[in-house]
Amino acid sequence: MKINIRFLPDDVTVNAEVGESLLDVADRAGVSIPTGCLMGTCHACTVELDDGEVIRACITPVPPGNEELTIHLFSDPTW
Repeated sequence: MKINIRFLPDDVTVNAEVGESLLDVADRAGVSIPTGCLMGTCHACTVELDDGEVIRACITPVPPGNEELTIHLFSDPTW
């Protein structure tokens, strides 16, 4: 199943498969999400969904049940 993933503030949209890594989707879209440990522990890849849920992109797959998913990228000068 395909889902449109929209990355803000860049306003870039790309198609993704349910279960695909959000980091892979962002990379394919040319959107940079900082990473550190790639295990979710360091929180470098923290992003926010439209509903306010905060997730770690390195350990989160594209979820089922939506036609579109909006991801708000944080700007953390540490990463």
